Amino acid sequence: MKNAETPVFKLVLFGIQSSLGSALAVELLSRQHEVTAVVDDLNRQAPRPGLHFKIGGLGSADQAQQSVAGGSAVIVLLSALAPGDWPAQRQMSQALVAGLERTTIRRLLLVGDFAVLDTPGQQVEEANQIVDVLQRSGLHWTLINAPQDAPGLGIEHFRSADGTLEPGLAGPLRRLAGVAAGMVDCLELDLHRGEHVNFVS
Repeated sequence: MKNAETPVFKLVLFGIQSSLGSALAVELLSRQHEVTAVVDDLNRQAPRPGLHFKIGGLGSADQAQQSVAGGSAVIVLLSALAPGDWPAQRQMSQALVAGLERTTIRRLLLVGDFAVLDTPGQQVEEANQIVDVLQRSGLHWTLINAPQDAPGLGIEHFRSADGTLEPGLAGPLRRLAGVAAGMVDCLELDLHRGEHVNFVS
C-alpha cells in the first residue's frame, strides 16, 4: 500500500524510447505514479498497464504546452531526443520552459549531457544557455547528467530484472535502474531544486 504522505505525481515523460526512459517508466509505475509518455508515433508503442501515451513534442512553446497538459511534473531526456545535437537541445529547452510557464506545472527534471558544464569546450556555451533559460524561469528545476545509455534495454527488462539477460546487460540494467530510482526520489522528496546533479549508482 502506498504511503499517504508520499505525493502522487502525474508525470509527463519525454524520451521513453531510451533505456533510461524505460527504467524511469518502470520505477515511477512501481511507486504508483501516473505516467504519460510523449511520443511522435502511437503505432510504435506497445500497451502497458498504467502507462499512457500521447502525441506531442518540443518543437514550439505551443506544442510543449499541449504535450504537458494534465501533468504535475515533467521529466525530459534531452540526450535521448536529440543525441549530440546541442542547438536542437537548446531550442527544445527554450520551447519547454516557455510552454511550462503557461501552465501550473513547476517541477522539472532535465536530463542531458551536462557534464560538459564542468569542462571547458565549445559545447559549454550551448549548455550554459539552457541553464540561463532555466534560471530566469519560475520553474523548480533540476539539471541531471545523462548516464551512459545501454541500447537494447527496454521496459520488459526493467520489469523483470531477475530474468535472463543477454551477456553484458546486467550491469547497465542495475546502473540505469539506480539512476531512475534516484531521480524519482528527487521528485518525491523535492530534492536538488535549482541544482546540477550527477547520479552515481
